[in-house]
Amino acid sequence: MSNRIEDLEIYTLSEPFGDKIWFLVLEWDFFAKDTIGKQLVRSADSIGANIAEGFGRYHYKENKNFCYFSRGSIIETKVWLKKAHTRKLIDEDTFLSLIQQLETIHHKLNIYIKYIGKGQQQCPNAPMPQ
Repeated sequence: MSNRIEDLEIYTLSEPFGDKIWFLVLEWDFFAKDTIGKQLVRSADSIGANIAEGFGRYHYKENKNFCYFSRGSIIETKVWLKKAHTRKLIDEDTFLSLIQQLETIHHKLNIYIKYIGKGQQQCPNAPMPQ
């Protein structure tokens, strides 16, 4: 059992995803960055940030609650990616790749949410079994 956030798979998937979005948006012009770009970066970054904040809480119910926030950020990120694709800011291949990565993160987050609190009252931050 580890108490390091870096050992939690869902966190290690979400953080590089946020970085990938950041570097993608950096290439856009000012208007696109200022409108869709900022929202997209914020929502993508909040996926991992909420997982980390929940992990740092001492009660499993708080951890689960922050994971619900993270799940909302996943859905929001999908919306901003769809807008970016529709408005020709990202190509089809990039869009499909990012959506697939989000689907994986979403699926694994749902598994983690179900896992939190199941026999975890004594150790709320125990990482999921691999």
